[in-house]
Amino acid sequence: MDVVHRSYTRDKKWSEPLPKELDSERTLVAVFGASNFLDDATALGELADAFPHSHRIGCSTSGEIAGTHVVDNTLSVAIARFSTTTLATHVAPVSAGESRAAGESIGRALNKPGLRAILVLSDGLDVNGTTLVAGINAVVPESVVVTGGLAGDGDRFKRTWVLDGRAPKSGRAAAVGFYGDKFVVGHGSKGGWDKFGPERTVTKAVGNVLHELDGKPALALYKEYLGERAAGLPATGLLFPLAIRTPNDDKVLVRTILAVDDIAGTLTFAGDIPQGCRAQLMKANFDRLIQGAGDAALMTKQTGAGDDSKKLSIAISCVGRRLVLAERTEEELEATSDVLPPSSIQVGFYSYGEISPYTTGRCDLHNQTMTLTVIGEK
Repeated sequence: MDVVHRSYTRDKKWSEPLPKELDSERTLVAVFGASNFLDDATALGELADAFPHSHRIGCSTSGEIAGTHVVDNTLSVAIARFSTTTLATHVAPVSAGESRAAGESIGRALNKPGLRAILVLSDGLDVNGTTLVAGINAVVPESVVVTGGLAGDGDRFKRTWVLDGRAPKSGRAAAVGFYGDKFVVGHGSKGGWDKFGPERTVTKAVGNVLHELDGKPALALYKEYLGERAAGLPATGLLFPLAIRTPNDDKVLVRTILAVDDIAGTLTFAGDIPQGCRAQLMKANFDRLIQGAGDAALMTKQTGAGDDSKKLSIAISCVGRRLVLAERTEEELEATSDVLPPSSIQVGFYSYGEISPYTTGRCDLHNQTMTLTVIGEK
């Protein structure tokens, strides 16, 4: 497998000439960039011209990952040409109310003999990540590794895009499937947040909209905990995610706020909040967040990418982690790089949600995690 990285900035253009010689039907072009490329997609068009036969996938970000660096207002691009692995891509329209249908469409399109893994990227705002994932899970075998994330828009929550052909478009979910016996994939997802305050019961919720905790309006309770930070919702809600679990189950998923409704007193999250589940607020622990990133990289070795051959690592970390870590953000990228094979190329983005198995098995929607997908060939 041949893997190279290129970056693009509006003032300096491409960091190096695009390696057009890597274009093939076995080539993956993964591109992550700022939301303002919706206004000028010239560079994305240049990628399409350079790699007309390749499988191109990408989305907007809350910060682009290039190796151990996080940058803004750029494109971070990985070009990976496989030797024997075959690829297929599919793009589906997505909205909050039609997320499961989008997932099922992706699953049906990619569920072909030899399917080993799916990488999915979705609009980060008009989507229910839980039902998107459920739609994919309903179609593909449990043995297929499904990972990915929800597109970002900094801390603005205004608009996101997913690459659809040559152009970036909102309201899309795109995925690439990987096929063949030589393909290897490892995945890992870890958080590192500390729970605080009492564990409460979700007494009223509809899908990903939370109405009540312990019979009290959820938004009012959230604002009580946030204090002065409440004025900055929904962005400040990223600093205080919600841990949820079903009763009598130790499996904890984390949910991040996407929107608030002051009139209805509700909170809208990136994924479902099942009524009757237990919920508890979380806050940052800097060292544990960074350690969690390293642990995610270790998981990729345990789940299938254990040898030291050259790999492509796609890192998807939550925007909330970036806001909390601030000037220490790159430490979590260094923590993953320290574990990955030295020759690996790492790209990715800060997201509004991460998609990965909890440990093994079916994928889930996560928030506030560092999620890694490490791919290569035997």
